[in-house]
Amino acid sequence: MAFWIDTHCHLDALEFAACGGPQRVREEARAAGVGRIVIPAVNVGNFAAVRELAHRTGDGYALGFHPLYLPQGEVAEALERLDGHLREWQDDPHLVAVGEIGLDAHDGRWNDPAVRIRQEALLRGQLRLARRYGLPVLLHTRRAVDAVLRHLRELPPPGAIAHAFVGSLQQAEALCAVGAVLGFGGAMTFERATRLRAQAATLPLDSLVLETDAPDIPPSWLYVPQEARSAGQVVPPNRPAEIPRMGAVLADLRGMPVEELCAATTANALRVLPRLAVLGQNTELPAASAADLSAGQPAP
Repeated sequence: MAFWIDTHCHLDALEFAACGGPQRVREEARAAGVGRIVIPAVNVGNFAAVRELAHRTGDGYALGFHPLYLPQGEVAEALERLDGHLREWQDDPHLVAVGEIGLDAHDGRWNDPAVRIRQEALLRGQLRLARRYGLPVLLHTRRAVDAVLRHLRELPPPGAIAHAFVGSLQQAEALCAVGAVLGFGGAMTFERATRLRAQAATLPLDSLVLETDAPDIPPSWLYVPQEARSAGQVVPPNRPAEIPRMGAVLADLRGMPVEELCAATTANALRVLPRLAVLGQNTELPAASAADLSAGQPAP
């Protein structure tokens, strides 16, 4: 039976407490047809949390240092701690990638040469660890695709997903040329995102996977304008249950049946993240009933 995969969801995020907690959010997604989720870490502080969640829900997790979440300690110390966890858990089938790693040139700190050097040293060290342990990587490339590409060419990992891709067509093609696939999600659901939607429509189908980046990057139907937020309207967190509707948008952009789009993006995710394929679609968690979900109650 076909099922969807959310290749990037921060299921441990505190924002999900308002939705009944991560277990209910996961069961809501399962009821919507999302068979697997990948839960990335951002630093050592949530390594154990993402692992525990993945084991509890039957999903995959990734370990890594996000470029904006490295503590003020030395890069070498951070890499040593990541190496220790990867070594300890290397035989865990739920460990599917190194991530979330990469570079971030959107943050103002990027203008500080010391920060750029630190981010790049951290990325290169994590790419080396991914190669050592035979794991693909989940890449953060915000306004830094070209810089990330330079490091990928020098230290190619065994597979990569360019998470939340919003670069140019040339950058998309360059990432595909080094073996990466591109994560599409909420951003492509906005009609004003004409360039991104054109890429989603025309890039090779085998280069695309779906993601939410939940609780962030909401799709158009969850977006709350700034004026409404200022007036006190609550911003609902993005959730993995939105993946099928995002997939329907992508299928419409490509002019293909939703079922075929689902099968293709799932196959792409399993190809790039092969450990996901050995995890059963069903888990020990009981499925939430329709009544539970409609009433907003946590699954038992």
